[in-house]
Amino acid sequence: MGTNRRPHCHRVLRDDEVMVIAGDDKGKTGRVLRVLREKSRVVVEGVNLVHRHIRPSQQNPQGGRVKREAAIHISNVMVLDSDGETVTKVGKRQAQPEKGSRGWERFARKSGEVIGEAPGSRKRGAGKKTSAGKKAKKSKE
Repeated sequence: MGTNRRPHCHRVLRDDEVMVIAGDDKGKTGRVLRVLREKSRVVVEGVNLVHRHIRPSQQNPQGGRVKREAAIHISNVMVLDSDGETVTKVGKRQAQPEKGSRGWERFARKSGEVIGEAPGSRKRGAGKKTSAGKKAKKSKE
């Protein structure tokens, strides 16, 4: 891409409830279906609907037009607070070990409530697959 800026990776994540704060769909709320980090865009359920033309096929012999969600820029949405009515900025802070969590956590700046674990907050190597399975397959061949 043309810029060296990192996208706001911790700000909006999949399954977050967000409100559109700018554009034609201003004021609408929905759940984030997909985050396109490279383009700094999100796809929100029920927002920015466009017509997609479907060519005839065996499943749909008539073809036609289908409404579906298109991506909007991440700066045009804000995460909803736990009450579901007010928007809030999202912060990232070190998790408190006494609460049983580790690493970083996302929190609502207005209320201070924890939204969820931040990406990359797990210990290094946790959940990664080892190469032992690949070596075993190669030795069998």
